[in-house]
Amino acid sequence: MLKIGVLVSGGGTNLQAIIDAIENGNITNARIQAVISNNRNAYALERAKKHGISGSCISPKEYATREEFHQALLGKLQEEEIDLIVLAGYLVAIPPVIVDAFPNRIINIHPSLIPSFCGTGYYGLKVHEGVLERGVKVTGATVHFVDAGTDTGPIILQKAVEVLPEDTPETLQRRVMEQAEWILLPRAVQLIANDKIKVENNKVHICG
Repeated sequence: MLKIGVLVSGGGTNLQAIIDAIENGNITNARIQAVISNNRNAYALERAKKHGISGSCISPKEYATREEFHQALLGKLQEEEIDLIVLAGYLVAIPPVIVDAFPNRIINIHPSLIPSFCGTGYYGLKVHEGVLERGVKVTGATVHFVDAGTDTGPIILQKAVEVLPEDTPETLQRRVMEQAEWILLPRAVQLIANDKIKVENNKVHICG
């Protein structure tokens, strides 16, 4: 049984997508062991509570140094014996000490088709603002493994979403979530939980 730790900063809609997929059987051989937020007021913690999942806040504001915060987060993940870390709208950079401790065991959902509109500065609505400013016709979402870079890890799954002429950043964000993010993230977890993924030469191969 794969033990999942979900890291989240806000409302937790992607967390909810995973919870729903586990409860309806679309994700097998996995359970959410812990939900951790850097934001004590994140609604994601309430979502966890409603489903009987352990939730906690580990905030950098509560530690004298960033290193102490990183060690506290790492310690919690190890204490919970987490097998897979899922970043579901987590707005804190994952430090090398955690990346090194969980090689190819951290995944992230990014609201664009990487390598477009990704990297430093591209998060949340800023991604969709960039898409609309550039005038591209297709955007989407990407699930990828996390490495030492920003949005540079091996790509697991991608799904395209049409950009409409009347879109605002907010409407586009919602459609990307509904049509791509909430589908891809549970699918990626299911593949990993059932040993369907191999990483070779920084590329993901889906087996079976």
